[in-house]
Amino acid sequence: MKILFYDTKPYDKETFEEQLPKFPGITIDFLKTDISPRTAPLAKGYDAICAFVSSNLGKDTLDVLHECGIRLLLMRCAGFNNIDLETAKKYGMTILRVPGYSPEAVAEHAVALALAVNRHLHKSYIKVRENNFSLVGLMGFNFHQKTAGIIGTGKIGAAMAKLCHGFGMRVLAYDMHRHPDLGFADYVDLDELLAASDLISLHCPLTDSTYHLINRDTIGKMKDGVILINTSRGGLIKTEDLILGIRARKFFGVGLDVYEEETNNVFEDRSDEILEHSVTARLLSFPNVIITSHQGFFTQEALNAIADTTLSNAKSFESGNAASGNIVRL
Repeated sequence: MKILFYDTKPYDKETFEEQLPKFPGITIDFLKTDISPRTAPLAKGYDAICAFVSSNLGKDTLDVLHECGIRLLLMRCAGFNNIDLETAKKYGMTILRVPGYSPEAVAEHAVALALAVNRHLHKSYIKVRENNFSLVGLMGFNFHQKTAGIIGTGKIGAAMAKLCHGFGMRVLAYDMHRHPDLGFADYVDLDELLAASDLISLHCPLTDSTYHLINRDTIGKMKDGVILINTSRGGLIKTEDLILGIRARKFFGVGLDVYEEETNNVFEDRSDEILEHSVTARLLSFPNVIITSHQGFFTQEALNAIADTTLSNAKSFESGNAASGNIVRL
C-alpha cells in the first residue's frame, strides 16, 4: 500500500519511520504541505492519504481525491469533524482513525492548564525572570476538597476524572453513558454540574448537539470564579460569549488548548505575523487566560501509539479486516 502523508512535521516523520519496519508492504511519501483541493491531485497513484484533524477534507477536496482513486482516508487523530462524511459515503471511501492513542496525555495537559491558570504560573515565570519576586497577583486556591465537573467521560474524560479525584476533589460528571471505572464520580445533569463546579473541563466530541455548548446561557449558570478548561474541540465554546464572561469577571481563569479559528494556527510558527482574527488576539490579551498550541496529545508515548495504530489501520484495510472500533461510521 502506498500512502501520501500530508502536513508532515519532523516528529511525524520520525515516529512513523520508526514504526514502518513492522509493516512490510506499506510505503509512505511525506509532504510538508497540508491537503486541500489544490494539493489533493498529488495523491494520484496512491492508495490512501494520511491527514490530521485540522486538514481540509471538505467536499471539494474529497471530489479530487475520488478522481485520484483514493479509497482510504487515514486520520492520525481521534477527531473527524473536518471531513465531509456525506461526500465520503457517496464515494464509498473508508475512514479509519485513532480513537484512543493516549488519553492520559490529554488529561494531564488539561490538569497542567488548570494548575497553571490557578497558580498564575505564566505570570510568575515572567515576573521572576525580571527579578520581581513579589507575590502580589499570584494567589490561587486549593483544588483539594473543591468540585471538578467533567463534561464527557470517554477515555480522556475518565482519565481527567481520575486525576481530579487524586487531588482530593469531588467529581461530578455529565455524559449520556456512565463510565464503569468512575464509581467515585456523581453523574448529574448539565445544569447541576455547571452550578456546583469550581473547575469545569470539556472532554466531549464536537457534534451538532455539543456545538457552542458553552455559551452565554451556560456560562451564566456557572458559579463565579470558576476555572474553565478545554482540550477537546474549539467549537464547544462560543468564543464571543466566553470573552463577555471573562470581561464580566465570571472566570478565575481559562485554559484553552483548542479554540475557534485555530485552524490556520495549528502547529504553525506565526511569530512574525499579525493575527488576522481579532477574537484570537482578544483571548490572548486577558491576563487570566492561557492558550497552548493544540499540544495536549503531544507526548512521546502518544506519537508512537498514533503511528502504530495508523499503520495497523492501513494494514487491516488492505487485508479486508479493518478494525471496527476505528472505522468512522458513514
